Amino acid sequence: MTDLVYIGRALLSVSDKTGLLDLARALHARGVELLSTGGTATALRGAGLPVRDVSEVTGFPEMMDGRVKTLHPNVHGGLLALRDDDEHLLAMAAHGIEPIDLLVVNLYPFEATVARGGSYDDCIENIDIGGPAMIRAASKNHRFVNVVTDVQDYGALLAELEAHDGATSFAFRQKLALTAYSRTAAYDAAVSAWMAETLGETPRRRAFAGTLASTLRYGENPHQSAAFYTDGSGRPGVATAKQWQGKELSYNNINDTDAAFELVAEFGTETPAVAIIKHANPCGVATGATLAEAYGRAFDCDRTSAFGGIIAVNQPLDGPTAEKISEIFTEVVIAPGADDAAKAVFAKKKNLRLLTTLRLPDPKAPILSFKQVAGGFLVQDKDTAGVPDLTVVTKRQPTEAEMADALVAWKVAKHVKSNAIVYVKDAATVGIGAGQMSRVDSTRIAARKAEDAAEVLGLAEPLTKGCSAASDAFFPFADGVEVLASVGATCVIQPGGSMRDAEVIEAADRLGLAMIFTGQRHFRH
Repeated sequence: MTDLVYIGRALLSVSDKTGLLDLARALHARGVELLSTGGTATALRGAGLPVRDVSEVTGFPEMMDGRVKTLHPNVHGGLLALRDDDEHLLAMAAHGIEPIDLLVVNLYPFEATVARGGSYDDCIENIDIGGPAMIRAASKNHRFVNVVTDVQDYGALLAELEAHDGATSFAFRQKLALTAYSRTAAYDAAVSAWMAETLGETPRRRAFAGTLASTLRYGENPHQSAAFYTDGSGRPGVATAKQWQGKELSYNNINDTDAAFELVAEFGTETPAVAIIKHANPCGVATGATLAEAYGRAFDCDRTSAFGGIIAVNQPLDGPTAEKISEIFTEVVIAPGADDAAKAVFAKKKNLRLLTTLRLPDPKAPILSFKQVAGGFLVQDKDTAGVPDLTVVTKRQPTEAEMADALVAWKVAKHVKSNAIVYVKDAATVGIGAGQMSRVDSTRIAARKAEDAAEVLGLAEPLTKGCSAASDAFFPFADGVEVLASVGATCVIQPGGSMRDAEVIEAADRLGLAMIFTGQRHFRH
């Protein structure tokens, strides 16, 4: 097995020219011959470096607007030839093929073109052909060839050459090949995903790709390894946020922060809103005249669960809100900005992570979600449904206040694990029941949470008196509605669609409740 490989000839052809000149100068200083193409060759010559054009190697000029320049046996033979195979060496000699020991390529910016909303033709022109072909060839032949596809690996390459007096080790080339194959796989996945979205088709084979953002200490539990990857979509959230302070985010922190920010985005930016999340479920959500007021009302829903939780706000964080948040231990706060006063308050809490984004995610923007199962994975559109057309099915119409609270409850229920029941009074959650196998059990748990909150707050009775309630799916029996009425709810919003809808509506009429059908459910598993 070949170990050390000395680099005598390198082919450089890059779209992203960051760090190119420093790399090329270092290679030239080691006596490496530089081959290049198009704009890369121009940049190298402009820096005074000697460069051979690939067209000189191939005997063909670049043509068809650069579509054809490296697709030639003199290039691919130089990359693929086995240096310890006599037949390969004879073929190289017979056809004048020179070995290429190092390939430095990064691809046309297809993902960036899509992200900026490029036209169909523009996206097509930014699909690289020669680059991936060379990368795959060099990667396959990593016994003899180094392939660098990422600017951040330039330093590692130069350090390796320094350590081995101009050569690289097999282990190093293996790692480069892994990075290279991962890059071409991600590139093809991006092209496939764009084509599928553009055509509105479900592809026969589905690929997802991401870029490593960080290796995490562990996953959901300490015995599980984990890493965090970004998908390049630029969607505002934990993946794109700036972290101002605090230790690194854990797997559970990232998952819960995403849940919190996606929930609070449902409320837009006009009215201050706060969501407190624990284990991916909201334990308090509220709006208010100020962020500080909204936080206090959300906190009052379940003060016990809020301890050690994740907080998301829909407006730039201010000092007074930060002061209130800092009164208890909080893992993460995410906001679309934070003023200096808020940062100063949190600076005293070294374990609190403060994240800021430039804006909220668009809750209606179409994106895909996927979930692994044994032997495969499920893919679906993310639940981006807003408030649908509503139908009041009871004799009593909801009041204006009941309807407003019902809509808040409906937005929150969308983000609660099924079966979900949410009680809301004056635009603040006052009881949340999540993740139960029986809907009536979720109804009872939400009521018990409201009772516990009343006891903590020193209230004579729970805030469910006169509240509106939301159910993420239909009530299969009237018993759930009966529990709602027993704790003081006066309005309920639910999808409808049960075989026993008539019984459920009759119970609501009998108990004096207003009931609203959405015709749309929000299961969340």
